[in-house]
Amino acid sequence: MASAGDASGASGAAAQGGTMPSPATQAPAIETSELRKQFGRIVALAGLTMTVRRGEVFGFLGPNGAGKTTAVKLLLGLSAPTAGAGRVLGAPLGDLATRQRIGYLPELFRYQGWMTAREVLALHCELAHLPRPSWPGEIAESLALVGLADRSNDRVETFSKGMAQRLGLGVALLGKPDLVVLDEPTSALDPVGRQDVREIIGSLRARGVTVFLNSHLLTEVERVCDRVAIVDRGGVVAELGMAELVRESGVRVLVTGLPDAGAIAGRFGQARLDGEWLVVDSIADGKVPALVAELVSHGGAVHAVVPERHTLEERFLSLLGAAPDEAAEGARDVAVPASPELRP
Repeated sequence: MASAGDASGASGAAAQGGTMPSPATQAPAIETSELRKQFGRIVALAGLTMTVRRGEVFGFLGPNGAGKTTAVKLLLGLSAPTAGAGRVLGAPLGDLATRQRIGYLPELFRYQGWMTAREVLALHCELAHLPRPSWPGEIAESLALVGLADRSNDRVETFSKGMAQRLGLGVALLGKPDLVVLDEPTSALDPVGRQDVREIIGSLRARGVTVFLNSHLLTEVERVCDRVAIVDRGGVVAELGMAELVRESGVRVLVTGLPDAGAIAGRFGQARLDGEWLVVDSIADGKVPALVAELVSHGGAVHAVVPERHTLEERFLSLLGAAPDEAAEGARDVAVPASPELRP
């Protein structure tokens, strides 16, 4: 099986033997500090600082050209940074031994059409230097996880795009990796296939595996991720927990006969009028009954109360819809001197 350093296909492997320490005593799965990558005068990554905890599903989001692909290449050791520092699974970026503990599913990959699914997996077992006696079990487990057990002896050229995507995911899971990097894993799948991938990601989380998910499908990210980083112009503009997104939601109340309803509701959260509706943002669910009671006690007639949940897409668009940072934009066109070597 190809290691994370093989850009031609998905990969994965695991450390063999030994007792793994608990996530609480381990270094973060990923940590970067002012990580930068520059190609000539073009700044692809302007200073990425983020931390991914062990055992969480972490979404990595951003518009095209934000530096996501460049960041993934740096984390996997496929490219060297121009400046800054980073560690993956406690080791410096590019550490060869650590690559064997990473599973990787790139967005674009292709396997030889004349090979069967089982042969593809066996090839990647060999490339990853997995012990040969473990191959049958590894292959059978991967095929079962991605729903290809009944197609194991079929040639890849007979697979649909979705089935090929499943095979790539199966390759990434070989060797029981500690960290799995998935680049658009559900882009070619139908709704049933996407649900299967969500279940696979959930099983990885239950096993303590860290999943780093790069995707444009924000609804999928919202369903499976614990936290996300939103990247723009080569840097993180926000980190957000999904629990925090729910806490920041609000409520819509249709109330009549109360001209000062907004002022009353303002004591419970950020209140605003939206047509006939009174909208209160950032109010905890437990305070909604008290809000309604207060409006009624002041003579208002409450006709409807509707929870309003903020979505990841709304937060994503609000963050990226801000006025451009001219200084950051200008930095793309300014040559920067060569940086010192990374810290160990």
